[in-house]
Amino acid sequence: MENINHNVELTSAEIANLWTQYMNDSLSICILYHSIDKAQDEDIKEVLKFALKIAENHIDKIKEFLKQENFPVPKGFTKEEDVNLNAPPLFTDTFMLVYMHVMTLLGLTGYAGAVGTSSRKDQIAYFIQCNKETMELYERTIDVMLNKGIYSKPPRINTPNQIDFVDHQRYLSGWFGKKRPLNAIEISGINFNMLKIIAKVVLEIGFGQACQSKEVKKYFQRGKDICEKQFSILSSTLTKDNLASPASWVSEVTNSTVPPYSDKLMLNHIVILVSSAVGYFGAGVSVSQRRDLAFEYTRLMAEVGLYAEDGAELLISNGWLEQPPLASNRENLAEHK
Repeated sequence: MENINHNVELTSAEIANLWTQYMNDSLSICILYHSIDKAQDEDIKEVLKFALKIAENHIDKIKEFLKQENFPVPKGFTKEEDVNLNAPPLFTDTFMLVYMHVMTLLGLTGYAGAVGTSSRKDQIAYFIQCNKETMELYERTIDVMLNKGIYSKPPRINTPNQIDFVDHQRYLSGWFGKKRPLNAIEISGINFNMLKIIAKVVLEIGFGQACQSKEVKKYFQRGKDICEKQFSILSSTLTKDNLASPASWVSEVTNSTVPPYSDKLMLNHIVILVSSAVGYFGAGVSVSQRRDLAFEYTRLMAEVGLYAEDGAELLISNGWLEQPPLASNRENLAEHK
């Protein structure tokens, strides 16, 4: 992508986009670096290699943007400090493909948001390009999943005979009496959130058996229990309408107890995913027109929000939480003078 000359400073939103992407992509590079080295399935390995190439190009481009602005490049995560290539695989190739599917979904959402919060021409062009690359990665991932029969399609519903309009307030009910069936938008939201929950459960099982810190291990076990409970709640909501739930991949964790990644990386990864889950549950609330479902999402949000906060405190206590760029503290500056 050609460089576009400019004299406009990066806005706080654009700095946030670049900083967040740097952290996420440097983490992804570490995960992918080890996974590619251990992968046995050539089709899955090609998907992982393509994802690695994209992430490495992003890191180079972000460094270029930040250096042009004399802005410090984040430390993020590195292959030298955060990856152990001598460790056996912690997850099967099958789960790594499922993992790529979920991470690509999160990436598409993030890049769309980055485009929408950018105003500088080069930033808009860059994140549009990121979106295009991620859409190609998504297509490749889905193709391999379909070919190998491991893609969990969202629940199907029968085709309605005609369009219809809501003619009674009972459409919004859900607390007492007979509930109406879930609509297609609500089903899609539940399925989307369940995909992310089950991926996090598998990560927490694997990370929990390999991490070295007892505190971190305890945190992962707690997260696993929370996720399993939340998955069960959403699954039962679908079951009541005779709808299928996404597949569980908990059996795709190997027996290895050797950490392929640093405790710092594994804990950061889970906290990032948990923090994003708050937003995705919020999106679920926004499309839920049944009161009981909206309430359930709100309860799940509160639960994961507290878990994310505890994770951030654990990161801070270990010195593992890299601080995003801050606004100037005017009071401190005035006192210093």
